[in-house]
Amino acid sequence: QVQLVESGGGLVQAGGSLRLSCAASGRTFSPYIMGWFRQAPDKEREFVAGISPYGTYYADSVKGRFTISGDNAKNTVYLQMSSLKPEDTAVYFCVEGYRPLGVGVHTNPSAYDSWGQGTQVTVSS
Repeated sequence: QVQLVESGGGLVQAGGSLRLSCAASGRTFSPYIMGWFRQAPDKEREFVAGISPYGTYYADSVKGRFTISGDNAKNTVYLQMSSLKPEDTAVYFCVEGYRPLGVGVHTNPSAYDSWGQGTQVTVSS
């Protein structure tokens, strides 16, 4: 069974930076896509960023501020977050998907098969 463990969350002032990490274990084959979702209080879970052999994907709200990257040798995916805003405050979840995705499907939570427990990111104003 795949386990995803996130780290790197915390409290930061607006304009600051954080780097989230997600280490995967228990895989028997490589994922088709890895990524990050987030969920703020009283809001739906939303796609943040994804990475696959075909490229990287970002929500419009984080383009130009967040960067997703992966280290295959370490089975780890990262999310570098810069110019953070109070509205970025949320629990951030690492995800993996093992099925080929159609156009635009990467933003749908149901496209992902494994989820981490989440790490809290709080941005103060």
